[in-house]
Amino acid sequence: MAEKPRAKRVGGIRPSQMMYSYGVGSTVDLPNFSVIVAGLDDWDELQQTTIGEDRLLAAVRLDAHVGPQVTQLRGAPWEPETRNPWDPWAFIGVPVLTFPRWLRCSNTSCGLLAPVDSRLFELDVPVTRPHLARYVHKCNARGKPPTAIPARFVVACPEGHMDEFPWVEFCHKDKSCSGNPILKAYDVGEGTRSTSMGVECQTCGQKQLVSQAFGQNASRVLPRCRGRMPHLRTFEPSGCKNQASALLLGASNAWFPITRSVLSIPAAADHLGQVVVQYLEKLSEIDSETALATVMKFASQEFGFLAGYEPADVWARLQEIRNGENGDGVAHDILGPEWAQFINPHVAPAGPDFRLRAVQSPAGFESLVAPTVLAERLREVVALTGFTRIDGPDSGVASDLPSAHAVRLSRRRSSWLPAAETRGEGVFIRLPEDVVGTWEARVAGTPRMDALQHSQRRWRQRRGLDPAGGWLGERYVLLHSLSHLLINAFALECGYAAASIRERIYSRLPGGPGEPMAGILLYTSAPDTEGTLGGLVALGDDQVLGRLLAGALERAKLCSTDPMCAEHLPAEDDESLHGASCHACLFVPETSCELGNRYLDRAVLVPTLAEAGIEYFTQLP
Repeated sequence: MAEKPRAKRVGGIRPSQMMYSYGVGSTVDLPNFSVIVAGLDDWDELQQTTIGEDRLLAAVRLDAHVGPQVTQLRGAPWEPETRNPWDPWAFIGVPVLTFPRWLRCSNTSCGLLAPVDSRLFELDVPVTRPHLARYVHKCNARGKPPTAIPARFVVACPEGHMDEFPWVEFCHKDKSCSGNPILKAYDVGEGTRSTSMGVECQTCGQKQLVSQAFGQNASRVLPRCRGRMPHLRTFEPSGCKNQASALLLGASNAWFPITRSVLSIPAAADHLGQVVVQYLEKLSEIDSETALATVMKFASQEFGFLAGYEPADVWARLQEIRNGENGDGVAHDILGPEWAQFINPHVAPAGPDFRLRAVQSPAGFESLVAPTVLAERLREVVALTGFTRIDGPDSGVASDLPSAHAVRLSRRRSSWLPAAETRGEGVFIRLPEDVVGTWEARVAGTPRMDALQHSQRRWRQRRGLDPAGGWLGERYVLLHSLSHLLINAFALECGYAAASIRERIYSRLPGGPGEPMAGILLYTSAPDTEGTLGGLVALGDDQVLGRLLAGALERAKLCSTDPMCAEHLPAEDDESLHGASCHACLFVPETSCELGNRYLDRAVLVPTLAEAGIEYFTQLP
């Protein structure tokens, strides 16, 4: 029996990119062709590492599109590289599939448009430079065979299906081909627009322009969706009710990740307890102190994390932690435990991945901002639970959309989810609850807040959701706007780009379960085990933060796009969920924002050209 050929490596990405940019079901643009990340069924589970984070595991189990069967969070398959390109590391990685499978010969005199399955193209992967892998077409071009590039269009629908662009059907939409269709792609005019492309059948001579597949009349030339899931290699048995929509390959609305993340909080105050909790799964098979002593003595390399401890102490601590767990092991609230640590930094247990330091309030803002907390060490764990297409899960009210529209990551219910861990630093800023409460009472029912709330109701109603639900409150608008203002200010000072600084909003209204919250964490992280270098924490000093906040608020009074920006309010004929904010003032990269630049308004921070009287910062130093 012939040995199954080993898959070839064709590129590389960072673990954190698997969560936000190139996760399961997304397309990855390699230098010479495009691939789609395969579902979890095809991943090599033997080469994965388990990522421990019980709070996150308990939270994802509650998601309807995930299920309680999930027992582990795992990193991507990986093995350290060596100098030998034939060692096992070169054949270990995340599985990908060529997509789209329709390729176009880059030789302009040829322009052949055909699928990979036609065997007219050959895959060439240089052993020592796999990132230069390419498909070639051995046409009549002289010298080196020309590269076959991906056809630049695909089709998709809001249910998460994605398929090849129907090139044959599209080209022959007027009448059937007289023989075996052979297609050729050509550029129209100067080819300056993405749709400046045509397709011609060399068998029957029919021609069509791709621009017809876009716009109001697209449904006349495109078929209905076939219900294809290319990452799972499946089709919906009953088909799909939606009309397929043409997308440019790599379009930003082709893949939106649905993620859950937590900050690792020490589950015990002492170092031994933290070590035991971190490696609890590895210690799960040990059932006696004698067995523990044996593995600590004879498997010292595997259990090196227990070096320096006595078996009796380790066993006693292990029993305490085992007996202290409840049915789920942890509480399901993600933000609550983190908030409790940040507002009590003096009693918060420190660990190798969690260390807090309290400093004074920003200079000049002592009455409006509580004392700042510097997170000198942080560990964030992110799990990918699904994804959507066309309409992102953060398009307004993230809590309602994922369960209904989330695309599954595997053909069957998986017992694990892909995850990634990063380490870094952050600055936690809290607003006093009494001051926030007074401000909320002052702005509730004002025209700007009512306009934003009514726009959200319209947004929900058009999507079949309960119009009365999902409102996050005025305090969320305040915290979110302040967060974006500081992200842009920090990016000018700390050396990190705005896209590298993320926000974590702690907003909870009084009267509900748990204590009220009003705070923001601005943090940055990296996959390296040492995390980041402290450039962000340095900005938390009371004098520095006071200067940055005062300058940012002063700039927020006037935007370069005013008066249009200042006067903007959600109207009946649009679905915007923001007030006075735009790319020139409050918008930040989508990698930094929790809700896709929604629920923002400069007017809640400072007076603007169009509004005064609802600002939180009534006086600036």
